[in-house]
Amino acid sequence: MTQMSQTITIAILAMALVSHPPGSQAGEITQATVRSEDEQAIRTICLEIIKRFNRHEGPRAGDFTLDADFVNIYGMWRRGPAEIERRQTERMKTVLREAKLTLLDLRIRFIRPDVAIVHQSQEASGYLDGDGKTMPPQRELSVRVLVKDQGRWLTTAFQNTIVRSVEPPAPAK
Repeated sequence: MTQMSQTITIAILAMALVSHPPGSQAGEITQATVRSEDEQAIRTICLEIIKRFNRHEGPRAGDFTLDADFVNIYGMWRRGPAEIERRQTERMKTVLREAKLTLLDLRIRFIRPDVAIVHQSQEASGYLDGDGKTMPPQRELSVRVLVKDQGRWLTTAFQNTIVRSVEPPAPAK
């Protein structure tokens, strides 16, 4: 083997080791990068939803799958993107017209590469009751299921719950 061929062979082997270090699987680095990009995309979506809420803009139908479900803190169940957008936009003009959300925690868990669950806790203030009076601030916990469809993350299910600071009473024996 000539000196030039040895140099080229060594260079090729060195590049192979750098791109796939011993103990790693081909594509592992790429998968980690994709996961990080997906996590950042989901985080951005969740933060944008809070910004829209705080501007009193309802959700956009295009951010949901065609079969999406949306359950608010009162158990009102919206089905499908058009109903979700319409009904939540109505609420933004009435009982939520002064509402604000403050993010407390956001956790993303992938259950498949194209399906993620987001748990988000927040403080909500400025909600109005049926008489138009401002309710005290409350803590909420929401669960959002997102699916990746044609490279875009969409919400397919959402449930929001008021967090109570007290345990419910134990059932009588």
